[in-house]
Amino acid sequence: METRNSIHPEHAKRMTTEELRSEFLVTEIMKADEVTATYTHIDRVILGGIVPVQKKLGLPSGDLIASDYFLEKREIGIFNVGGPGMIKVGETEYEMSFRDCLYIGKGVEEAVFSSRDKKNPAKFYYNSTPSFIDLPTKKVTMETCRKVNLGSPDKCNVRVINQYIHPEVLDSCQLLMGFTVVEKENVWNTMPAHLHERRMEVYFYTDFPEEEVVFHFMGEAQETRHLIVKQNEAVISPSWSIHGGSGTTNYSFIWGMAGENKDFGDMDVIPLVEMK
Repeated sequence: METRNSIHPEHAKRMTTEELRSEFLVTEIMKADEVTATYTHIDRVILGGIVPVQKKLGLPSGDLIASDYFLEKREIGIFNVGGPGMIKVGETEYEMSFRDCLYIGKGVEEAVFSSRDKKNPAKFYYNSTPSFIDLPTKKVTMETCRKVNLGSPDKCNVRVINQYIHPEVLDSCQLLMGFTVVEKENVWNTMPAHLHERRMEVYFYTDFPEEEVVFHFMGEAQETRHLIVKQNEAVISPSWSIHGGSGTTNYSFIWGMAGENKDFGDMDVIPLVEMK
């Protein structure tokens, strides 16, 4: 498991491109027949990928976090961004189609991941946070999630925020997750930018050709920086950083949040003209 430390904003101001990428950008998340895990000390979030091709795979080892098993003290949200797959939790099997999400609460000892077709394997992306309450496993689909339509064509930011792990959809301890889809002929997300002092966030960019990229903007509002992000890479965003971007084509991204509240609207919007 790779570990990322917390970075002070004064330190981030002086970082080179490679230093910014090494601290905030997570690459090589999806590896065939492997489970990847990156642990960030920002709210102790773990993110990673599970890609079963030739064999079935399980959750990361609990040894990585000094637990008997991975979800002993944690909850997890899992999205499928690949071909049809399955997740077996206890004796229950959940069919996982493209953009389906499965929430698993604290205390589940084992989950088994598999693909229906090794030529088109499932690609599971997950976020996990510490949890202090026992909550049931629940599957959410694009049809059953909560949808918020935002943006306008003249701003090139028409998008749908699909809220999956959200208080109006299911109970969680602190984890929030969703899937934002930027519509065709639109490229901007999360602009005007905002901060939420009480929560961190992770953006996982997907659904665009390998030859295209997304420019993810980060940093303090008056000290912005950017990261060039490729398909199926993620950006760790601390609470002091803006988080938004623009792609060379339309795209989607999975956002995950952790912190001391689950109020999606708890944000401080920053007028574009005040940014530097």
